[in-house]
Amino acid sequence: MPSPAEEKLLSTRWMLKAAVIFWGGFLVMVATRHSFHRLTNLLILLLVSIFLSLAIEPGVNKLEARGWRRGRATITILLSVIVGAIALMSLFATLVATQLVDLLRNSEKYVNETVDFINRNFNANIDPQQVNERITDPNGPVQRFIDSQQDKVVSVSVQALGVLLQIFSVLLFTFYFVADGPKWRRVICSRLPSDRQMRVLEVWEIAVSKTGGYLYSRALLALVSSFFHWVAFQAIGTPAPIAMAIWVGVVSQFMPVVGTYVAGVLPLVLSFIEEPSSAIFVIAFIVVYQQVENYLVSPRITARTMDLHPALAFGSAIAGAALLGAIGALLALPGAAMIQAIASQRGTRHDVIDSPLTTPQPPREKKKRRGKATD
Repeated sequence: MPSPAEEKLLSTRWMLKAAVIFWGGFLVMVATRHSFHRLTNLLILLLVSIFLSLAIEPGVNKLEARGWRRGRATITILLSVIVGAIALMSLFATLVATQLVDLLRNSEKYVNETVDFINRNFNANIDPQQVNERITDPNGPVQRFIDSQQDKVVSVSVQALGVLLQIFSVLLFTFYFVADGPKWRRVICSRLPSDRQMRVLEVWEIAVSKTGGYLYSRALLALVSSFFHWVAFQAIGTPAPIAMAIWVGVVSQFMPVVGTYVAGVLPLVLSFIEEPSSAIFVIAFIVVYQQVENYLVSPRITARTMDLHPALAFGSAIAGAALLGAIGALLALPGAAMIQAIASQRGTRHDVIDSPLTTPQPPREKKKRRGKATD
């Protein structure tokens, strides 16, 4: 048996070892947490880049099969995406700027029409002259708000430069992920046995197909939505009906959950400025079309491109928004589809017993009216 001195020495060594492990683990945790917060922006950029690389890789593979070099095919598709995004943003920026200039030049006219609409339909008694005087008053709240925004021009310009730098970083990462995709996969597979290599490549193929299917379904829904909104806005008399229809179609499909309501604000405001009564018809059509799309159009399109239950899509979008904001909500749907597809191919399946809880009941036949002749 060890002597009391040896026991004391062993106890001291154990305590020192426990203290080193505790404080070492604590320092590692603090360093990891600090590094994670510092690298959060980079991790988000990498996540967006991976999503874009999965989305454009099917197109790059098709061009490569036709004899294109992989790098050239990647640059071509990325440039097409950039040109389309710039053209779309320029169209809306020009439209909004034109409407703002017109609003500032004819503010008194629009105020009079708006006040007249409110007084006529809501039994109000507002003096338009007083409203115009409060708007043009140098010491009024409107002018003070305009003056306060002029001081933020520099900060907004700096933020815009930061956004451009982030966009450039995403495009650069995306190019390398796609152009060197086969090399990356060979490096990963070279570290794994053959059975693991098959699983990794299978998961990668599912990720590419589901992400491409997500974008394909969103593009089709955006096209259908833009067409019907163009017809409605043309009939209602909304300013720039084509641009507004494209805006609603794109934003409502690529911004999950709240995209429809965010997209409807711009045509609603423009319609209200042009003719206040037409704004009611804009709201009504957007709400009605959203219900028609949810129950008729969307299930038919997504059934062939991305099979994802609406409840799962809604929950994943909320979870993604809670974690990463708008970017997380956008990436959550293809991510949920990939997880669902991968999980559906794992594990064993068993026959389900017959039960009213697992078998949909057929609709009941309507009873014949009394007095009706029977065969």
